[in-house]
Amino acid sequence: MSTPSTTNGHPSSGASIAEPKPASTDIDLDAPEQYLNRELTWLAFVKRVLHEADDSRTPLLERVKFIAITGSILDEFFMKRIGGLKQQVAAGVHKLTVDGRTPIQQIKESHELIRALTTEQQGLWVALQEKLGEIGVQIASYESLPEADQSWLRDDYLENIFPLVTPQAMDPAHPFPFVSNLSLNLLVSLHYPSDPTPLMARVKVPLGSGVPRFIQVRNSMTFVALEEIMANNLDLLFPGMVIERTELFRVTRNADVESDEDKADDLLALIESELQERKFAPIVRIQIARGMDSTHRGRLAAELGLDEQADVFEVDGFLGIGDLFQLAVLDIPEHRDADHRPVDPASLVGRSNIFHAIREQGALLLHHPYEAFGTSVERFLREASEDPKVRAIKMTLYRTSSKSRVIQHLINAALNGKQVAVAVELKARFDEEANINWASKLEQAGIHVTYGIVGLKTHCKIILVVRRDHDGLRRYVHLGTGNYHEETAKLYSDLGLLTCDPDIGRDATELFNYLTTGYKPNRSYKKLLPAPKLLKPALLKKIRREIRRVSEGQKGVIQIKTNALEDVDITRALYEASQAGVHVDLIVRDSCRLRPGVPGLSDNIRVVSVVGRFLEHSRVYYFRNGGDEEYYIGSADCMTRNLVSRVEVLTPVEPEALQAEIRTVLDILVDDQRSAWDMRSDGTYVQRNGHKDIDGTHQQMIKWAEGRFAEANRLRRRSARGPRGHAPSDE
Repeated sequence: MSTPSTTNGHPSSGASIAEPKPASTDIDLDAPEQYLNRELTWLAFVKRVLHEADDSRTPLLERVKFIAITGSILDEFFMKRIGGLKQQVAAGVHKLTVDGRTPIQQIKESHELIRALTTEQQGLWVALQEKLGEIGVQIASYESLPEADQSWLRDDYLENIFPLVTPQAMDPAHPFPFVSNLSLNLLVSLHYPSDPTPLMARVKVPLGSGVPRFIQVRNSMTFVALEEIMANNLDLLFPGMVIERTELFRVTRNADVESDEDKADDLLALIESELQERKFAPIVRIQIARGMDSTHRGRLAAELGLDEQADVFEVDGFLGIGDLFQLAVLDIPEHRDADHRPVDPASLVGRSNIFHAIREQGALLLHHPYEAFGTSVERFLREASEDPKVRAIKMTLYRTSSKSRVIQHLINAALNGKQVAVAVELKARFDEEANINWASKLEQAGIHVTYGIVGLKTHCKIILVVRRDHDGLRRYVHLGTGNYHEETAKLYSDLGLLTCDPDIGRDATELFNYLTTGYKPNRSYKKLLPAPKLLKPALLKKIRREIRRVSEGQKGVIQIKTNALEDVDITRALYEASQAGVHVDLIVRDSCRLRPGVPGLSDNIRVVSVVGRFLEHSRVYYFRNGGDEEYYIGSADCMTRNLVSRVEVLTPVEPEALQAEIRTVLDILVDDQRSAWDMRSDGTYVQRNGHKDIDGTHQQMIKWAEGRFAEANRLRRRSARGPRGHAPSDE
């Protein structure tokens, strides 16, 4: 098999690693200082994303998109991570993390980083507003507009939004109102003209359901935030009253609400109950606009059950910065990334039957979003639903889109008499309600729906199609690193394998039998590595094998591409591999516990994070194995939750041609001089600042996929002409 190009025995990259250094015998691998904190390294990822908004090489509206992304992911951080830590504090948990921190310490340090990030966010948004003004996009205050424009906005608000607004008094007769998660609110101080007694009211800004954050002034490119329009027209809500002041606040609630599945009689009812409970979950953060009256600030904190010093975040600027997505999609092509249309997979060009293509080639590798989801995965399901030779379809479903064609293909398959079984994960965070609805729709179509295994999330991405071929039943399998979601498939970098390998087919059958029953006999797998039973031990064994190879005088190389590296056992094993002289490349998108480049501990490890146009989402595991190379792809990150609390799957990619494709992807990632960040041993990152004209990973992959597609088309046209101009038949 081919071996990756090397520098000093290490896969090629822009920053080679020196010859292996001898291990230090006095390093304590259990010492807390050897490990970084999961929450803090995740916040370091947010900072890298924020840098994209500050990078002049990035088109202006894409910079606005990146700053909006940071707002959304910080909201999620509070809902999931801070919420979970606060639950630990409330439960009296004092156990230290592997890096030596208590839950309270993690909250405090996270808050400090977030306050600094927020200041950076707001300063950057001010600079971006100036840039937007230079291209004719004005983010104006209501007061700065001419009277005619103010009048137009008032009339538009009165007609299209005002009926949705509900003021709520706050007095002894009206208790403090319920404030929904992520809602933007006006706190209004007012009194009667003849009575100076202060009164207060809360007014929710009715965002969503077609109501945007920014209102466009007529057909101009001038935009005004809705809350400003509301604040300047409060006489419509409180006629005849004297408005003293208007202040803005926004709340974030805990989303880490889960019940005990083992005690549930009905899992569906349990999840529905959790969704309802989440709406009323404790508030973990309140954001206020700078300048709020100190008495009002204290009252809000007290009413919402928060620590005024720790949990109140004063923002000098724009609250709810995730709402800037509205501006990022403005139709100004010259200030956005060039349009990207995924090409058809080169391996399927000109093939009229996807099952014939898989059978003849043995296996196909899919590269999203560079190759189209619709003409690969969706096509696989569509043809399976229509093909009279297909007998059964089995599939896992973790997330899908609101207008999913995947669901429709499954329903069509059932209507066409196929046996269809779907394992729907009801606990996919923030998609629970959608998945409940999809499960109901699938059941109504006569599809066998199960909800996975009690106590485990079903996170693997797998489709099994059983087809009656000319030589008997054959199993066709799709295994992927991403969800069956046509929208995120345009934005996330993922890999997928289409194969009819008999061993993988048998393993897939075994996996679905487990998913649909939950029974745990000694199931046998020949090639797939499923979690929670086999995957983690297999990874640790493969790491130890690379160590043994080095002890035998061979080269040891490990490359892992994952969204996060959090599991302590895997981290420790990688330290041991480095100490033994194994070269380790870790391409980790966000959280990473491991410290690279520590003398005597991790000299032979480097950690790279790639942040760019698309979200890096694929998981790849490579082991040199003495030259008999192993490549795996799948759904599992190197996180304890994935390895021991979820049903995950890694699949080997064995055909040499497909291994070469993965090798190309890995080499592009580690060689990236535009979008890559190198992690230092203290947990900070340094971006590789290549020239403006250098392509980053994602642009290189676009060109690579387009080149493969063009070559496949050229070969198809030449083949179609044939010696006498006749096209060959496709079985």
